Amino acid sequence: MDTDIDAERTARDLAARRMWAARELELQDGVASRAQLTWGGYSPNGIRRAIRRRELQPVHRGVYVTHTGPLTWRQRAWAAVLYAGPAALCGPSVLEPKLTDESHGPIHVAIDHTRRLDPPPGIVVHRVVGLSRQMFAGARPPRLKLEDNALLRARGATSEMEVIGLLADTIGRRGVTTNAVRTALKRHPRLSRRAFVIDLLADIDAGACSVLEHAYLIRVERAHGLPPGTRQSPRQTPNGREFRDVEYEAYGLVVELDGRLNHESWKAQGRDADRDLDDLARGGRATARLRWPQVYDTACRTAARVSQILKNRGWTGTPLPCGKGCDLATWEF
Repeated sequence: MDTDIDAERTARDLAARRMWAARELELQDGVASRAQLTWGGYSPNGIRRAIRRRELQPVHRGVYVTHTGPLTWRQRAWAAVLYAGPAALCGPSVLEPKLTDESHGPIHVAIDHTRRLDPPPGIVVHRVVGLSRQMFAGARPPRLKLEDNALLRARGATSEMEVIGLLADTIGRRGVTTNAVRTALKRHPRLSRRAFVIDLLADIDAGACSVLEHAYLIRVERAHGLPPGTRQSPRQTPNGREFRDVEYEAYGLVVELDGRLNHESWKAQGRDADRDLDDLARGGRATARLRWPQVYDTACRTAARVSQILKNRGWTGTPLPCGKGCDLATWEF
């Protein structure tokens, strides 16, 4: 009698485990680890038998998928996370890529900094301090919070412009706010350019762009010998009193510095500003609107076009190269 009861309990337990395994496979896009399959009732011989029957395909050591065809991006992401687990998607892999040609690159995963892992081809491992506090709760596959991911990538950035681009691609996406990034900063005490990020967040909150204004002054105007403009000169508009970012009053030119960060329009803003500058350099309107790329990425080109606009309006000076590698002359009209 007891034997029958024990057998019945064992059968029920095995059935429950197999239901759990089937549900996990569904939630994980058909990808499972050896530990999950074992918990779900697969014996080592059962796993080998399923591989022979082409019911399972090994992806990485100890990770399998329930078909023998090409893997989708999500299946590769699951396989990477399960192989490296506990781990979370990070870097360019934090969200599923929209473009097909971007879906074939390596999968980036974060593991705790105390661990060592030699990943197989197709997986890039990042060791992170305090991984559990940076993970987005309930994400499937597991991933870092977007704000923490932006700061993780900023750690390896080679320029301030790259940091700006990372924040531009994050703030506003899926509800990420400047406060969320500011909170995340506490989890990244050793972040390089930390002061720059703090100032940038303060600018965004204030609706100003003093970081951009200062960069224009140093990188474009002073570095290339342009005449000094007047900062924050007042003007009266139908909406009340406003202030011009930079005004070259003697030459009828105003430079407005637009420091808005919005991941949807980031590239388009740069293209629009480029077109506006080209029009102005050929003798058009009297207001030049510059954005981050024009000041940080192409300061020499911007200086050439601003100087030409000033010449069109009466400036008799000559712009100067900012250094040995300056390509100012390349862009002179």
